[in-house]
Amino acid sequence: MMQLLMVGAGGATGAIGRYLLSSWIYSLTGRAFPWGTLAINLLGSLLMGFLSVWLLERITVSDEMRALLMVGFLGAFTTFSTFSLETLLLLEEGAVARAGVNIAASVITCIFAAWMGTLIARAI
Repeated sequence: MMQLLMVGAGGATGAIGRYLLSSWIYSLTGRAFPWGTLAINLLGSLLMGFLSVWLLERITVSDEMRALLMVGFLGAFTTFSTFSLETLLLLEEGAVARAGVNIAASVITCIFAAWMGTLIARAI
């Protein structure tokens, strides 16, 4: 039961963090390209890679803390469903090139960010 509560608490925090950060990014960049979602997914991937090493290999934390951070917070913070919808909308608008750039940038850079997170955690 405690893990479930921790996932919920992390999820609420992650969703609020996603909303605030992506809103701020969109206020700077506009909405012609989904920069907010891309930034959230990059940061979330970096953190997931880092925490997967840090929390599982470097330090000892409870199952509840891992559930709070990795399942709850990062699960709600990252935005794959938003990425999918924004890409679909770009395609429906006929912006095939921007949709392709969004797909390639999101997939390639987020995998790279997760890898960087694991390297950073292993280096410290």
